[in-house]
Amino acid sequence: MNKDEYRLLPGVDIILQNKACKSIIAGYGLERVTVMVRRLIEKSREDIGSGAKAMSAEEIIAECEVLLKEKTQSSLHPVINASGIVLHTNLGRAPLGEKVINNLQETLTGYCNVEFDLHTGRRGKREDHVRRLMQEITGAEDAVVVNNNAAAVMLILKTLAEGKEVIISRGELIEIGGSFRIPDIMAASGAKMVEVGCTNRTKLSDYEMAITPNTGLIFKAHKSNYYIGGFSEEVELDELVKLAHKHDLVMVYDIGSGLLRKPEQLDLASEPDVMSAILSGVDLLCFSGDKLLGGPQAGIITGKREYVQQIAVAPMMRALRVGKMTISALISVMQAYLNDNELISSIPIFHLLNRKLSEKQDLAEKLMGYINEAGIKAKIVSSYGRCGGGTMPELKIDSVAVKIIFDQSEMAEIIHQQLLLGEKPVLGILREGELLFDLTSLMESDLSVLAEQLAIAINNQ
Repeated sequence: MNKDEYRLLPGVDIILQNKACKSIIAGYGLERVTVMVRRLIEKSREDIGSGAKAMSAEEIIAECEVLLKEKTQSSLHPVINASGIVLHTNLGRAPLGEKVINNLQETLTGYCNVEFDLHTGRRGKREDHVRRLMQEITGAEDAVVVNNNAAAVMLILKTLAEGKEVIISRGELIEIGGSFRIPDIMAASGAKMVEVGCTNRTKLSDYEMAITPNTGLIFKAHKSNYYIGGFSEEVELDELVKLAHKHDLVMVYDIGSGLLRKPEQLDLASEPDVMSAILSGVDLLCFSGDKLLGGPQAGIITGKREYVQQIAVAPMMRALRVGKMTISALISVMQAYLNDNELISSIPIFHLLNRKLSEKQDLAEKLMGYINEAGIKAKIVSSYGRCGGGTMPELKIDSVAVKIIFDQSEMAEIIHQQLLLGEKPVLGILREGELLFDLTSLMESDLSVLAEQLAIAINNQ
């Protein structure tokens, strides 16, 4: 151990008086800089005990600035999505788009009438804003909004079926991302789950035979993140509605992905929508706001007023309700549903899902141009995208991708990882040892930035 090294360590006061350190203090404040300087001196002291040399004042100041910058930067970053998955759950599902963000800025920069009735000058209800649009778009009588669809399911069951039996098909005991499981939500709500039928086949008679004096409601869940083919059968919603009403039971449908209505331009024939479900006579529907609705994370409960109002005044409603940012974003997205052309043009997920293969080819060629300018070898290949977010699992979207050509096969995985750590992170596809960028989920504005980040990642190797 070299005791002289300890003597070379600068004191806290000396470092704080350094001109370079004073500029850091101006940015981060004296207290934060002092704490960080002391930590670095202590760390250097420990390192000296292991045989290292003492840090100089300049080294401590430089390290201090780096660490403070890291701590003040947000860990939430914008990411370029080249995965081919439009509703990528881990990337926040539906991007909101410029129109929604502009509306948010206009509404939320100052105050807004989130719970204030401008006609009466008295307190209003925050659900009124969404209710009016839901009535206009789907014909539903009423609606409330909570923080996600799991909360919506739990609140419905707790309010209308706590201590009662809830009948559900075994083929609909779904689990989605984040370990959301229907059986667990039912247990948390205080309802007793009654499973009927088999995994692949459930008949109307299975439901009817399970009805007892303690039955509270019949529950149907849309299998949005998987599908069963072959020898299978499930009961249609309108048949379940008739059965429930015949026995004076509430019929609840967790429609999951939340498509309010089907735009004419998009081929979504196999996906259930809220408007059609309302016409079936179902009592309550619940669904996510950030899937095929195209908006922010939310759980929307809609349907018949007598049941929605019971939920609106339930004790747990206040704990699960959403704030003005979510309401404002929902309003903006739902307004686009009033016009198909606006829906396609202003809501990013519908723009991406409506993109023709020829458009993707054009974008791929544009991306190739940027990549070739950087001296990187690549080629355009056939690919396929997915809707994602637990929606339309059987749908494979015809697409193209740009594949990067490396001299060494192991470079694909290395560059894939480096791209995630770049100044503007890029999520590509690692498929069979190859690195690809699928045009299904790429915005045109992403292309030049992607090529730039790719060039940086490769040149740093």
